[in-house]
Amino acid sequence: MVTTLTLLYSSTRTFFFFFLVHMRDPNNQLHIIKNLKIAVNNIITHPPQPGAIRKLLNDVVSVSQPAEGLVANVITAGDYDLNISATTPWFESYRECFLQSMPASDHEFLNHYVACMLVVSSSEPEPVEQFLKLSQEQHRIQHSSEYLYPKWFIPNTLKYYVLLHDVSTGEEQRADSIYEEMKQRYGTQGCYLLKINSRVSNRGMDEQIPDPWSQYLQKNTIQNQDCYEDCPYTVISNKNTDHLISDGLDSEIKDGLSNNFKTHPLQLDHPSGSLDSTDYVKATASLQDSKKSNSGTPHGACLTLTDHDRIRQFIQEFTFRGLLPHIEKTIRQLNDQLISRKGLSRSLFSATKKWFSGSKVPEKSINELKNTSGLLYPPEAPELQIRKMADLCFLVQHYELAYSCYHTAKKDFLNDQAMLYAAGALEMAAVSAFLQPGAPRPYPAHYMETAIQTYRDICKNMVLAERCVLLSAEILKSQSKYSEAAALLIRLTSEDSDLRSALLLEQAAHCFINMKSPMVRKFAFHMILAGHRFSKAGQKKHALRCYCQAMQVYKGKGWSLAEDHINFTIGRQSFTLRQLDNAVSAFRHILINDSKQPPAQQGAFLREYLYVYKNVTQLSPDGPLPQLPLPYINSSATRVFFGHDRRPAEGEKQAATHVSLDQEYDSESSQQWKELEEQVVSVINKGIIPSNFQPTQFCLNRYSDNSRFPLAVIEEPVTVEVSFRNPLKVPLLLTDLSLLWKFQPKDFNAKHDGETKELVRKTSFFNPNQTLGMSLHLEYVVKCMF
Repeated sequence: MVTTLTLLYSSTRTFFFFFLVHMRDPNNQLHIIKNLKIAVNNIITHPPQPGAIRKLLNDVVSVSQPAEGLVANVITAGDYDLNISATTPWFESYRECFLQSMPASDHEFLNHYVACMLVVSSSEPEPVEQFLKLSQEQHRIQHSSEYLYPKWFIPNTLKYYVLLHDVSTGEEQRADSIYEEMKQRYGTQGCYLLKINSRVSNRGMDEQIPDPWSQYLQKNTIQNQDCYEDCPYTVISNKNTDHLISDGLDSEIKDGLSNNFKTHPLQLDHPSGSLDSTDYVKATASLQDSKKSNSGTPHGACLTLTDHDRIRQFIQEFTFRGLLPHIEKTIRQLNDQLISRKGLSRSLFSATKKWFSGSKVPEKSINELKNTSGLLYPPEAPELQIRKMADLCFLVQHYELAYSCYHTAKKDFLNDQAMLYAAGALEMAAVSAFLQPGAPRPYPAHYMETAIQTYRDICKNMVLAERCVLLSAEILKSQSKYSEAAALLIRLTSEDSDLRSALLLEQAAHCFINMKSPMVRKFAFHMILAGHRFSKAGQKKHALRCYCQAMQVYKGKGWSLAEDHINFTIGRQSFTLRQLDNAVSAFRHILINDSKQPPAQQGAFLREYLYVYKNVTQLSPDGPLPQLPLPYINSSATRVFFGHDRRPAEGEKQAATHVSLDQEYDSESSQQWKELEEQVVSVINKGIIPSNFQPTQFCLNRYSDNSRFPLAVIEEPVTVEVSFRNPLKVPLLLTDLSLLWKFQPKDFNAKHDGETKELVRKTSFFNPNQTLGMSLHLEYVVKCMF
């Protein structure tokens, strides 16, 4: 939560400044504020559109990916060694952008503006008159019924008048004179003279000063709207400065003001997009050309280090002399009003209730209460004043006083059955109790649970319910209550937002793995659910990452159906992301072992694999052949036959369709030739067969001595019979198969047996264009000849 200022000048961006300051509470006790965060925004008179917010959140998650080369966090749980992302920057970016993109609402004041800077250039002909016009315009925007947005904290908004003087071109004496006039009109604590641009911009200068706005310009914030494109702004242009005034100026203010659409010097080079509807003012072609020409330009090129110090001093002066005294005074006034009003009306109301009821009314459960849809408190209602004081105390880190006010407001809202207001008070009371220094009271988690249930079930407001869940989950995780945090995150998943559900499921998975006793299987299960929702949300990279992390748990554990599903999804996501090698590898794993999938699912797996590989071969035609695991080769049934007298024509292949080796090889004739060979050897050796005699083998199979080199006749064919087995339930028909082979001539008389000349010939064993069809045989023989 931050203190918000409106800026009726200059920037379309949000800047944050941090301070260590102190102030006094209503009891005149000194209260120290650490790291006070001040957000300076441009005034926007239209709330962000829900559709545009969803697109921005989707883009924020999409552009945030794990850094390459980042060392993963290794978690050992039992026999699992899991590589898990140590951080989730996409979720943190989403959470920050979500909280910043929430529009201001009527039941709370945390996003309401508390002050307004009115900035005029010293080069204006009549700067004091321009201040008057800006002040009148701010008053009209705040108090006119024409504008429902933005929301303002109190009717008497602090106005701080800033005279901006360009040192490089302006007259310093004239600026000082105008500033003296401002001090007499607005007081020394209500105005400031800011001098900047002390040097001429020169890109060729050796002096390199860092961009002073880089740490404040945030690409993924709600204010990162290109106001020149999508917001209805009028640009006031003069010699030296461009002023932005929100639309709705009176005609007399607009008179004499040019309407030049120029790229603002503090505009991001690559804005993340606009949050306003396209029904607003659309960009012109000249604007797009201007934006392209200015891309890459550093900001603050004319600022020296002295200018940097001046800007810091300006913000400090505004904070110490303007903002904090204003907040301190407002808290005292609210406190005095509440004390006076509660002393009369509240005590009388409470006494009346006691007289008529006779006893204390028991507090109703959340299910018994009904939302009073028509209830809308007037701005001066005591209940809203309590809530306003609580929010203001919360913004200045006075959490103890804020908790007391939230707790009181909660009771009043519940009595009136104003459930939206009650849920907001419960939510902030829980956060205030947690943030109190020294933790004087435990975190009331039941407050948050009641607020979430009220927002979701009674008020039907999922945005506020999500905010509660995000805050409460972080609080519970900080207290190592991972089980409660996971249950809370899972409870908010729904069908209305796939992106939100995916992020919450992933965070729940991380809660399960970070427990004292890690719950590995729950982690994997919820990562798969998160991956599914990421995929539905169009976040393919995050979906692939989730499935890959879950695969570490399921791989090789006997859960074949789950493993097949994960591999199939990884293959599809990898193919979508053009990671073709990973896609082929994932699909190949599905077909390696005997699958328990039904025939229809197996057929789908195989078709996906062939489709992916077809795309791979189109990208790299000369690449390696696929390692298709289907069908399996029955190595023990492979036979090789020598001595056939047929020869195919030169340069042709002889088809082996419907040909069996038994037709070519006669075992009886082979046995006769073996006996004749033994008789010839016996006669030559005088009736004795040598012990090292080995008859010629015409057929090599699993029963033959295959350690011997076979004897083949030159120019006679060698027939190879290969038996395949189909492990799937899907019938296959393989056509146009050829045998891969190579011939290695070897000189057995050479001394160095290891040095051989190799002659390699290859033909395609697997044709990528082969057809798959229906066959009645699950085991069959394919014969190839060469």
